[in-house]
Amino acid sequence: MTTPQPTEPEPTEPKPTDQAQRPDPTPLDRKIAAAFPGVVVRKDLVKAVKGNAIVPTYVLEYLLGQYAATDDDATIRSGIEQVRRILRDHYVHRGENRLIQSRIREKGRHRVIDKVSVSLNEKLDIYEAEFSNLGISKVEIGAETVRNHPKLLTGGVWCICDIVYAYSGDPKDVPWRLHSLKPIQLSRLDLDSYTTTREQFSTEEWIDLLIQSIGFNPAMFGPRAKLLHLVRLIPFVERNYNLVELGPKGTGKSHIYSEFSPHGMLISGGEVTVPKLFVNNASGRIGLVGYWDCVAFDEFAGKKKRADRALVDIMKNYMANKSFSRGVETLGAEASMVFVGNTSHSVPYMLKNSDLFEELPEQYHDPAFLDRIHCYVPGWEFEQIRGEMFSSGYGFVVDYLAEVLRSLRDTDFSDRYQRYFTLSEDLSTRDRDGIHKTFSGLMKLVHPSGQASPEEIGTLLRIALEGRKRVKDQLIRIDDTMTAVSFKYTHAGQPHTVTTLEEDEYPELYHHREPEPSQSPEAGTGDTGEASPSADAKGTEDATTRAQGSELKEQHLEFADGRRGFTYDRYFGPYLRGASRIEVVDPFIRQPHQARNLMEFLETVAKYTDTTNEITVHLTTKRDEEPRYVPRQQENLETIRTNSAVAGISFEYSFSETIHDRSITTDTGWIIMLGRGLDVFQPFDTDWLDLRLRQQYFRQVREFTIAYMRKQ
Repeated sequence: MTTPQPTEPEPTEPKPTDQAQRPDPTPLDRKIAAAFPGVVVRKDLVKAVKGNAIVPTYVLEYLLGQYAATDDDATIRSGIEQVRRILRDHYVHRGENRLIQSRIREKGRHRVIDKVSVSLNEKLDIYEAEFSNLGISKVEIGAETVRNHPKLLTGGVWCICDIVYAYSGDPKDVPWRLHSLKPIQLSRLDLDSYTTTREQFSTEEWIDLLIQSIGFNPAMFGPRAKLLHLVRLIPFVERNYNLVELGPKGTGKSHIYSEFSPHGMLISGGEVTVPKLFVNNASGRIGLVGYWDCVAFDEFAGKKKRADRALVDIMKNYMANKSFSRGVETLGAEASMVFVGNTSHSVPYMLKNSDLFEELPEQYHDPAFLDRIHCYVPGWEFEQIRGEMFSSGYGFVVDYLAEVLRSLRDTDFSDRYQRYFTLSEDLSTRDRDGIHKTFSGLMKLVHPSGQASPEEIGTLLRIALEGRKRVKDQLIRIDDTMTAVSFKYTHAGQPHTVTTLEEDEYPELYHHREPEPSQSPEAGTGDTGEASPSADAKGTEDATTRAQGSELKEQHLEFADGRRGFTYDRYFGPYLRGASRIEVVDPFIRQPHQARNLMEFLETVAKYTDTTNEITVHLTTKRDEEPRYVPRQQENLETIRTNSAVAGISFEYSFSETIHDRSITTDTGWIIMLGRGLDVFQPFDTDWLDLRLRQQYFRQVREFTIAYMRKQ
């Protein structure tokens, strides 16, 4: 049975966040709240209580988990007020530090929420704490506390602390005393319960839960985009994982590493040194890689940036061998390395003129360094973050999920595909390492029990292969000594070739080929002979020229989720030529965006048929399941009927409640079977200034198929 396809939400005016005015919980929200009581929270509450407090998400969710982890609206409102009161009374704003210092003095004791870092005073042989926002330092802290929480020594940890003021009369004495300190993170974890409860959810539900847990609305993303979001989490669940993500600004590249986990450290790419990152030879103190699960470099890109050559060399050794040298001693660490940065050019520009690593500083644009990257996340596939992308549903308290992921670092699922799939033998050791680590990380995220169907395993394996292939293909561009290998796998005796999305979109640029003569859409699955965006944007003349002199043939095409470059002109137009009657069967012409798709199809009909003759397009569809929306549906169809006449097209429509398949049939003998009908595009901002509203070429598509057949 064909299931209804996701629909694009209608654009609405943004409304102020109000925790009291929210749609009823979805069935998935209720299921989440029932399955994980006490460790899930409504994600829109974080924004509601944050205000002007520059405090990490996991701190807010820790507090919300204590006071508002419920489905009862009254309790939620009460809990939000309690959290707001705690933040108001105890969170230290940097500009109010003197006021809080005075309050501690007058009261003698006060509780604060602040970021605490600790250093060793070698002269006095004591540990001293520094409070970032409160602005006090040299506060003595017990050695046992430091031993229990070693991350206090590197970068600092957000804590709830009781500070006591005790002036002794000695000007050299620090009057501040630390009475108690509690890091804001989970104190106990039942991993078995987490893994067992996961089985109550389908794979799709579980992925949506994880997407909601990192703060996004899963309805706004396709299956591929969701998995790419999850790849960003792999450094927290996989030891010594090396990830790079380059893409446009504003796509949330650094959000995960700054807000998601208390076990991750986000630093500016230009602010790190060998002593800070690895080891200080003078003191013998290990650096960030010894204390954090994930070290992320923000703003890593920039051709003009200069990096310490010694840092690059020791980083290459660490990324390859999980160890680094300190004099004659070799030390090991488990921190994953993440490199995120902005690109200033489009993908086709980079493919034509350089490579997808072109934005990296010269010292890092080095094949020896890049070959150690396990996965390249295509940042250009992510939409710029908009308000409607944020979730109002239930997700894990990020601190809880962070502890789960940390515990799963002890597990290795890298071999779970081998029962069903075999990788190409010519993959190098580093290629296999990258594929294995990405696959293992995704398995731990999506299937923490390690059990999944062959289809589910295959989906994750393809993402892993593509992530490493993107690295390897760019290395071949940079280093002529690199040998091209085949990123293939075998399943049930059948070989399958994995391609990157940009390879499918821009084959003539990706493989450094000279532009080939224009082709009609029968170029085959994957490589569609698609022209550049500028060529497609020219309109009818170019599209018509491409089809002339090419014999149309029966074939089957597949389009990957998230791909761009699909247009009705390109893939329907040539098969409509010469038709005078066209039958369209699509049960889902209901929502406004689906009516827009139909109107755009009629534009293609007008371009490719001789409208000096009588052209009839007949649509068979289903009535909207919601009776209240049926009048709107019929009104849209009547409007289309009226407007089609301007182009010389007679548009007709009828309703049938029994249709399931989707197709386009012409009286010239062609049947085009459509896996998703006309509704192939992912939701996008429908603002009239959005170029995607004007040009289909720039829209991302959902995964779908097209089959072209001649009528017998």
